[in-house]
Amino acid sequence: MQNHIDALFSPRSVAVIGASDNPNKVGGRPIHYLNRFGFAGKVFPVNPGRAQIQGHRAYPSLGAIGEVPDAVVIAVSGEATLAQVRQCSAAGVKAAVVMASGFAETGDAGRARQAELVAAANAGGMRLIGPNAQGSASFASGAVLNFSTMFMEVAPADGPIAIISQSGAASVMPYALLRQAGFGVRYLVATGNDADLDACTMAEAVAGDDGIRLILVYLESLSNPDKLARAAAIARERGASVVVLKSGSSQRGAVAAASHTGAMVGNDAAIDGFLARHGIWRARDMGEFIRATPLYLQGHRPGAGRTVVMSHSGAVGVMAADLAERAGLPLTELAPATQQGLAGILPEFGTANNPLDMTAALLNQADMFPRVLDVLGTDAQADMVMIGIPVAGPGYDVDALARDAAAFLRRHGKPLVVSAPQQTVRDQFAGHGVPTYVTEADAIAALQQYAAHRRLRDAVADLPSPAPVAYAGRGLLDEHESLALLARHGVPVVPHRLCETSDEAVAAFAALGGGAMVVKGCAACVPHKSEHGLVRLGLADAAGVRRAAEDCLATLARLEVERPRVVVGRMVKGRHEFALGVTVDPALGPLVMIGEGGTLLELRRDIVTLLAPFTEQDVRDACGRLRLAPLFAGYRDLPALDLDALAAAAVALGDFALRYRASLKAVDINPLMVMPAGEGVIAVDAVVEMA
Repeated sequence: MQNHIDALFSPRSVAVIGASDNPNKVGGRPIHYLNRFGFAGKVFPVNPGRAQIQGHRAYPSLGAIGEVPDAVVIAVSGEATLAQVRQCSAAGVKAAVVMASGFAETGDAGRARQAELVAAANAGGMRLIGPNAQGSASFASGAVLNFSTMFMEVAPADGPIAIISQSGAASVMPYALLRQAGFGVRYLVATGNDADLDACTMAEAVAGDDGIRLILVYLESLSNPDKLARAAAIARERGASVVVLKSGSSQRGAVAAASHTGAMVGNDAAIDGFLARHGIWRARDMGEFIRATPLYLQGHRPGAGRTVVMSHSGAVGVMAADLAERAGLPLTELAPATQQGLAGILPEFGTANNPLDMTAALLNQADMFPRVLDVLGTDAQADMVMIGIPVAGPGYDVDALARDAAAFLRRHGKPLVVSAPQQTVRDQFAGHGVPTYVTEADAIAALQQYAAHRRLRDAVADLPSPAPVAYAGRGLLDEHESLALLARHGVPVVPHRLCETSDEAVAAFAALGGGAMVVKGCAACVPHKSEHGLVRLGLADAAGVRRAAEDCLATLARLEVERPRVVVGRMVKGRHEFALGVTVDPALGPLVMIGEGGTLLELRRDIVTLLAPFTEQDVRDACGRLRLAPLFAGYRDLPALDLDALAAAAVALGDFALRYRASLKAVDINPLMVMPAGEGVIAVDAVVEMA
């Protein structure tokens, strides 16, 4: 594989089939870029109608060159592409960029042509970028095998960033924004149809470059998750970061109508879980995709993310504090020694708390700013600093402020950002290597993302996966079989008995110790029992159990259930009703949903999801994001809920789903009764569906 990657990023020679003397044509632009951006290898234009193209001798065919180029750009029509791929593969070319369209993006016939194209390339050991690809670029070597016009407008510069994208436009948009902000980009690859060397594979390839600190990946589909996971692992080992902008949603796996979980969660949640599992940040828009770039590149440790906001404007400090609270970025409580030290520096009308107000005295006291920063730098509870400079003009020594901020970064190694609406102010801070933003909102968002991503990245752990188990049955399992299967794998379930007659129901009532009981119809083909009057609650004597069983059995018979049966179980009342569920993504595996249960589950949609396997601590952290999270600690006169037992049940369900991954389609447990702390949880109803 490395030979193919080297052929794209540092080839000794490149042929362009369909070469043009016009740099504004698809077949001319790569040659123009190879000439312009310092490519030191050989360039072989292939065009039977020209003797020379853009200063290079032209050849009528690949075979006429007399040597085999490492890489080839194929810029001919879709109809002619297959023949050229066959020639290149047979000749021993290592890698090709196929720019032609008219393949899988056009439908079934196009997919067949694309499969034939890849097979022809791979038959001779050649690998493809594309088809329908804008192409690749290495700005370190000048090997720009790409037809985008962006490089005409925004000059490249080598740097510590790689951009990998399934879309051409989504590759050059962040490139332009980053270059205009002064950041260099080493690699840019737009893979088009992802037919062979897909975006995830190319992310893995660039992750091995020690000079890359940030990998930006735009995906429309996650076609090769193992490669992306490997890319993240390689980057993580070097302290580099991977940010993914995933648009759209993956194709939802088939989920039976009986499963609410799949309909509520969708497979896009599996993407979230997968990315989090591997320490990859998922950006939601282009701004978030690149916003924290300077923080990633500097790589200072953000600790717990506890932030100090400071400004010479009280209003800016208050607004930034509001933004931090909304973003979930914790503002630190300054240590008493820090507050004392600041009080000796700030004027009496300043504020030595957080947010910290330096007031307009900053204008007249040149040493205030560096002294304040030095005091903050020694506070172990101050992990990051955000400085708001709403205005700075004549009388402000902005360059000195910038130098002091840069000195803080070098001395203390804590993330620091500046917000300033004036371009001249930002330019001076940026010139000294200080991350700058136009607004306080962007500065706060960048700090929040960076700190949260570092925690996500640092928390990555390899968890063992249970050995797979096959299940003999298919389709929906009835309630008894579902509960019994879950119980065998560690999910606490309500004590119950399966009965075929009313006499057996009465015997079950006695065997379960009497008291309040529930009788429910039990048939896999009738998963929604309450809709048919098949749930009878609060039955306190044998006669009531008998009547309920007879009624339910008769109803099932009218519904033409082949083998009518009922479940008799203890009536359990929990402190709060939760729901657990599983949906299985075909590529990524089981996703476990945790949330508020009961009949309003779909309406309230207060849920979190985790991709199995996960730990009990993962569950506790995820449940902290629920709207009802305060209930876990107790609320007003309500006792605390048993979060530990809920976490254990969720882990058991995740492990169960992993064991049966090949057979399982979905699980719904609703309600799961959660008791007061220390008293456990109990599943009182469940539906399991096997493939």
